[in-house]
Amino acid sequence: MFLDRVKIWVKAGAGGDGAATFRREAHVPRGGPDGGDGGRGGSVVLRVDAGQTTLRDFRHAHHFRAGDGGRGEGARRHGKAGAPREIDVPPGTSVYDDATGELIADLVAAGQTAVVAKGGRGGLGNVHFATATHRTPYHAQRGEPGIERWLRLELRLIADVGLVGLPNAGKSTLLAALTAATPKIAPYPFTTVEPNLGVMELGADDERRPTVADVPGLIEGASSGAGLGHAFLRHVERTRVLVHVVDGSDPDPEWDYDVIRDELLAHDPALLEKPLVVAYNKTDLPAAAGGWPTFRDARVAEGIPCVAVSAEARTGLDELRRLLAEALPAAGEDLEPEPAGIVVHRLEALGDAFSVTRDDDGVLRVSGRRIERIAVQTDFEVEESAERFQRDLDRLGIDAALRREGIAPGDTVRIGKVELEWGGEAWEGVE
Repeated sequence: MFLDRVKIWVKAGAGGDGAATFRREAHVPRGGPDGGDGGRGGSVVLRVDAGQTTLRDFRHAHHFRAGDGGRGEGARRHGKAGAPREIDVPPGTSVYDDATGELIADLVAAGQTAVVAKGGRGGLGNVHFATATHRTPYHAQRGEPGIERWLRLELRLIADVGLVGLPNAGKSTLLAALTAATPKIAPYPFTTVEPNLGVMELGADDERRPTVADVPGLIEGASSGAGLGHAFLRHVERTRVLVHVVDGSDPDPEWDYDVIRDELLAHDPALLEKPLVVAYNKTDLPAAAGGWPTFRDARVAEGIPCVAVSAEARTGLDELRRLLAEALPAAGEDLEPEPAGIVVHRLEALGDAFSVTRDDDGVLRVSGRRIERIAVQTDFEVEESAERFQRDLDRLGIDAALRREGIAPGDTVRIGKVELEWGGEAWEGVE
């Protein structure tokens, strides 16, 4: 089974907690703070493996976790960083946030990587919170949780040459004739239900070995979701050259030709800007042979290279190879597909802005990057840490905003994934 679209869940490791410890040395009864920082959580990383061609490895594996960071220790010893989780994907994999639809990365080149879930920061140890007036802080930060989310992986095959055409145009037979590929072939439409790849020899003196992709047959309306082929239109987006295979024995080859061009144009106008060769197939049949001169003249008038072939009888293939050799980059030039892979980097704004709203159950919710991070890194069982959190609320204006919303003692407030109970002056974690 050819898998070209999957959903996976990724979770980066949480940062380790910072330590709240003090020096214990002989003859030093009141040693200062020496709590080390927690280690950073491991990130989830996608990496391109040139040896893969489908997403079949994700057929049964859908959940991936990275390692958590280690806790800080005394003597300013930092916790160990969490182990990253690397996931191999085939070239041509586009990665989207499944919830928002945003593109995270478009991975093309072998070895290219993208961090898709960043590990949480380790909490600071109490050594960072000592001041001239407060020499023995018991406050240390908790580790920050790692990012977790659902991703959608979509594969667009990387090939130098893409074969497109209506069902039963003879694309699979042509692929088998041009390469060593052995696709399933049968004399009825929709035999090909998944893309096939092969490597083509251009000639004895040509060192180039372009890859050829046979894309399942398209039908009228494919760009709008009709038929089997609509799911595979994206597989021709990265190809260098398109070979439009037309069944010359069809009653109206010109209509067949126009249908495919209209679908390519509707899907992505840039597809028709690619080098194109038209292969007028099945010329071993009388009907195709008779219609060839008229079809050829129409293509010549358009300035589009056209060649008569019979994939079944293996005639005209040398001329097709010659036209493809002219259309492909010269030997020594980069044969990497277009466009080049990208990784989208988004700045993580951490301003003091916040909002206070009510959830559907009436509970007040405080939203804001900075306050959510502060809340998740606060240990409310430590009195000093809870007091520090209260000062942050006052400084950011959140305490006053909650009072304006009519908060009362005993009410619950949600800040990110943390739930707290309002006590008037102090906060307590809600179990």
